[in-house]
Amino acid sequence: MKLSVNGKAHQLDVEPDMPLLWALRDELDIKGPKFGCGVAQCGACTVLLNGEPVRSCSYPVSAAAGQQVMTIEGLASKGKLHAVQQAWVEHQVPQCGYCQGGQILAAVALLKKKPKPSDEDIDAVMTNICRCGTYARIRKAIHAVAAKGVRA
Repeated sequence: MKLSVNGKAHQLDVEPDMPLLWALRDELDIKGPKFGCGVAQCGACTVLLNGEPVRSCSYPVSAAAGQQVMTIEGLASKGKLHAVQQAWVEHQVPQCGYCQGGQILAAVALLKKKPKPSDEDIDAVMTNICRCGTYARIRKAIHAVAAKGVRA
């Protein structure tokens, strides 16, 4: 099957029900999406599928064929961090960092839909789990991007 990841076309010979996460990590050597829970709860495996956040651990690779998949590796452009990535650095969001790729992609999707989200909007959409508890810094970074008027 054909899979477009971070703007590059790939041909994969895998079982159609293989989780997208394992196709990315094991077949394409893209390590940004992480395995956390395996049941689409934690969000460490979050990728964007046509701009929408998807938990790749439970999403069949066959359903992603012909779609645009973006991982954290595809977010920066020409060596320049995306505005959300830059806000994460400026606001020192990560502690361990394990969940942060998925958190950042979820924030990008949120800001595309709601350029000026409220705390309630952020809390409703940012459902990825951070065991380090950096939620206040995540919210602060999202508000910082929104305040700059940057379209995510």
